[in-house]
Amino acid sequence: MLYKLIYFFHTEISWLNVFRYITFRTILATLFALVILFACGEWVIRKLKEMQVGQHIREDGPANHKGKAGTPTMGGCLILPVVVVTTLLWGDLNNLYVWLVLFVLCSFGAIGFADDYLKTVRKSSKGLSGKAKFALQVLAALAVAVSLYLSPGFDSQLNLPFFKNIAPDLGAFYILLVVFIIVGASNAVNLTDGLDGLAMGPIIIAFASYLIFAYLSGHVRIANYLGIPYVAGTGELSVLCGAVVGAGLGFLWYNAHPADLFMGDVGSLPC
Repeated sequence: MLYKLIYFFHTEISWLNVFRYITFRTILATLFALVILFACGEWVIRKLKEMQVGQHIREDGPANHKGKAGTPTMGGCLILPVVVVTTLLWGDLNNLYVWLVLFVLCSFGAIGFADDYLKTVRKSSKGLSGKAKFALQVLAALAVAVSLYLSPGFDSQLNLPFFKNIAPDLGAFYILLVVFIIVGASNAVNLTDGLDGLAMGPIIIAFASYLIFAYLSGHVRIANYLGIPYVAGTGELSVLCGAVVGAGLGFLWYNAHPADLFMGDVGSLPC
């Protein structure tokens, strides 16, 4: 929580008051993540090559994928620490939503790490079994869904786009919806990851969109003006989304064709 330490001195140094604004900290988080990933990228690639952590290609995969065998993978081990550290430095750690999203990133990243590690040890494209991976994802998502549902002031109404007066109350079924969305989105990105930069490009676009919507829904005046639901505290997620965008842009430099680094399941599952 570096910004809290800096903001502490705003009474003596008036311009430090700018650190209390989410927009300013989001910009800082984006730039910080971008710079840190660039600074560490070459070193991580070199270390992965030394440890022989290379991509294993399925035998039944496309012929043009054969040439990618041996390319360093598990690039998510670079992305996730950058995102987490950046969020911890510039985000408000008293915000429940920030911790829930960080938990999703870390838990799904751990599942992906286990899958990639087994592939490396076995020297094959087979890691965790599909059932084991899916069960772990559901458990992690369920923990987040239940925590969100039991949080003070939680509203289980589902607001539908373009229908202002339609907001059904899902009750406990909201938990199932959250689990479905988290697990479904995770596996969608994982399935997309197959070509150089194919997954990271949409990830950057998606999180940039999340950044905007999180900020708008967390700002009471803008939310009321635009006629969208106001959710107190969600604006702080803009900082985390900015960190993902910055880290993603930096990683795309190494992941674009011809890729020097793949993010592996440790990167695709949490994103």
